[in-house]
Amino acid sequence: MKTTLLQRDICWANPEANRQRLEQRLSELPPADLYIFPEMFSTGFCTDPEGIAEENVSEGSLAWMQRIASARGCALAGSVSIKEYGKFYNRFYFVYPDGTYCSYDKHHLFTYGGEHKTFTAGKERVIVTYQGVRILLQICYDLRFPVWSRNRKDYDMVIYVASWPTPRVEVWSALLRARALENQCYVAGVNRVGEDPSCQYSGGTALIDPYGHTLGACKDGEEGEVTADIDMEELERFRQKFPVLDDADAFELM
Repeated sequence: MKTTLLQRDICWANPEANRQRLEQRLSELPPADLYIFPEMFSTGFCTDPEGIAEENVSEGSLAWMQRIASARGCALAGSVSIKEYGKFYNRFYFVYPDGTYCSYDKHHLFTYGGEHKTFTAGKERVIVTYQGVRILLQICYDLRFPVWSRNRKDYDMVIYVASWPTPRVEVWSALLRARALENQCYVAGVNRVGEDPSCQYSGGTALIDPYGHTLGACKDGEEGEVTADIDMEELERFRQKFPVLDDADAFELM
């Protein structure tokens, strides 16, 4: 499964501008099976979302993702700030080529930045299957909590979309590799660059294989993309040769 990670700057609170910029860039890229955007790719990471979060799903970023996915024959993934029935959610959409989709609401809200004051936390892990790859959907701060992403032999790849600030980028890089190693899976970490009213971002977007090797990474501090293949045959060979997950602690003990 050919996967492209897009490390982008984000125009603050301007969904239309961000979608136009992404659409233009996608039109310039080679074909891939899956394209992944950063956290809150349409607005930037805003913990005061009133008037900024998207409300009209039928005309907003989800509809845009469905149109692009259908036109390109690919899947798209990324999170969006959503207002629904009076509540706000940091919602990760995974959109299939036929326009169907699955969504995951961020479970670990970033209390240090005040996200918990305005957003509602999701309660369910979400795993999607695409081209034979089982993919766990996660958002930014979720990365710090290994129990939530523990591989119960139910996924092959995990995606972390993020707005992870520059001062803590070493933590981001270390934990991406740790999650790949401990869960014997592929890890796609897609972070933004640029700045917003609160933070600066330097990227660190990378695709890590189950051995902890970096298959590809974007250049720090710049917009860019990286593309690599998810090789399920190699993953299965590794898991059969070295069956780490068979010896994992029972989840109910956690």
